[in-house]
Amino acid sequence: MKRYYSANDYFKKVFVNKENGVKNNPQKIYKIAINAGFTCPNRDGTKAYGGCIFCKNGSGDFAKSGTDIKTQIKEAKALINKKAGQNAKYICYLQAFSNTYSSIEHLEKIYRECLSDEETVAISIATRPDCISRETANLLGALNKEKPIFVELGLQTSNEETAKIINRNFTNEEYVSAVKLLKENGINVITHIIIGLLNETAEDNLKTLKFVTDNKSDGVKFQLLHILKGTPLEKMQQKTLSKEEYFYILGVLINHTPKNTVIHRLTGDGNKKYLLAPLWSANKKDVLNSLNIYLEQNNIIQGKDYVE
Repeated sequence: MKRYYSANDYFKKVFVNKENGVKNNPQKIYKIAINAGFTCPNRDGTKAYGGCIFCKNGSGDFAKSGTDIKTQIKEAKALINKKAGQNAKYICYLQAFSNTYSSIEHLEKIYRECLSDEETVAISIATRPDCISRETANLLGALNKEKPIFVELGLQTSNEETAKIINRNFTNEEYVSAVKLLKENGINVITHIIIGLLNETAEDNLKTLKFVTDNKSDGVKFQLLHILKGTPLEKMQQKTLSKEEYFYILGVLINHTPKNTVIHRLTGDGNKKYLLAPLWSANKKDVLNSLNIYLEQNNIIQGKDYVE
């Protein structure tokens, strides 16, 4: 039984053999993490220095840096093809830091480098809401007519007191404005929500989810708070969630997520090289297996408790 609308299900529906209408094809869509060399207004002094307190490398620990985009794509595809064969398709995931934080000319150059790859079916762009201008949204809208563009916005929480503590440095109103600009240009929006932030409860997370769904985000990414070595959060001695606590909150959120909202992530990977807590999250296979059992045992179904 499908208990939630996963990214895998969505991508198969949208991309797999869309051209020839072949059904039940095993072809899979893979995300390639790309580091395009961007920074962030929360790091370069425009708004602050040091970034959000949980941020190590702009969430780009799994993207290579120091090489050009075409080389990164080529190398990533070669690794995937060893497992998947030559039939795979790819989404270029501009992951590290704020990937709309530059001039329009530079942004278009970067995006077109990704789009030019024949096996790339889409681009997913991670960024901050305060890095979405009307001009940027218009550019993304134009490119979206060539290949699908997804924009991932790191909201994390709708609690603005928590947002101050984590050094987020943008307002909820800026998120609302960014989503509106993107949706006006036909862009698919995915919103990141962190579970376990600074003593937030399941009720706080539900308020954030409602804020996100009320603003018509197409998808969500639920992310477990990790404490990584070298981040400001390391010095705060923040308590992290147990596996049982995380599964409980996640279950509540899944039950309250609208059925047509794609759940792109149920947890997240903290780079084991830097991960300090929670250490139980390091074994991703065990986490996902245990989570699937929990969802089944507790009859967690997306949209079960959703009230519009």
